[in-house]
Amino acid sequence: MTPKKPPADNMNADTAEQNRSGLNREIQSKIGQQLRAMYDDVVQEGVPDRFADLLKRLDKPAGEDSK
Repeated sequence: MTPKKPPADNMNADTAEQNRSGLNREIQSKIGQQLRAMYDDVVQEGVPDRFADLLKRLDKPAGEDSK
């Protein structure tokens, strides 16, 4: 005999989400807002020129001459 599952309508969406991740949607949303607020300045800074140059050099095929 297979065990019966509880009816799906007994659990609302937030409870089901919390059971999978341990955090409900409201908490996940608040964490996302806080992370965006903390790191927004970093994202706006962009990539420093020396890193951009390094990435360009790493993307070049091995046989190409470097600067």
